[in-house]
Amino acid sequence: MTTPTPSLPEHSNPTVVRLFEAAADAFADKGFHATTTRDIASRAGLSPAGVYVHFTSKEDLLFQLSRVGHEAARDDLAAAAAAADSPPHALAEVISAFARWHAEQHQVARIVQYEFRHLSPDHQREVLTLRREIDGVVERIIAEGVASGDFHVTDTRATALAALSLVVDVARWYHPGIKRTTPEQIGRTYANLALRLVGARED
Repeated sequence: MTTPTPSLPEHSNPTVVRLFEAAADAFADKGFHATTTRDIASRAGLSPAGVYVHFTSKEDLLFQLSRVGHEAARDDLAAAAAAADSPPHALAEVISAFARWHAEQHQVARIVQYEFRHLSPDHQREVLTLRREIDGVVERIIAEGVASGDFHVTDTRATALAALSLVVDVARWYHPGIKRTTPEQIGRTYANLALRLVGARED
């Protein structure tokens, strides 16, 4: 089965999209170390040399997949927060969207979480910057909710990290074969869990 790829710009090269899909499948099946460039190229219908036209190495491909995945998640969360009309609404929408993303893109999410250690130090720093930006979206919502009296927490940063940690774990246990559990249901459940964390009334 082809792994859904994180959102890519409309102008992205179709070959790059195929390589992302192939790498996601290969890394999910074998892990980073056991996957070869030849494995990725074969799944993408290319020669091994074709990979190097677009990526300098297997590690660079992992980094670009991680970068695009994090940027897509960050942008989706920022858009959900901007469209909300109150801190409780914003928190519910953001956590719901992030939980759904971790279910719908569970293979990619596992890769960017568990293969992180294989990135170079420079690439790790860049991905960590993106993760802090994602954390910041949720932390700002919680701070606004505290200021408005909607939320009741003493440590906004720790609460934001707790809510996000719950969501990130979805990628570890979720798979499409789980009966009676859809990404939409997961989104609603985790949104209500986040509202409980901040002492807000559930929807």
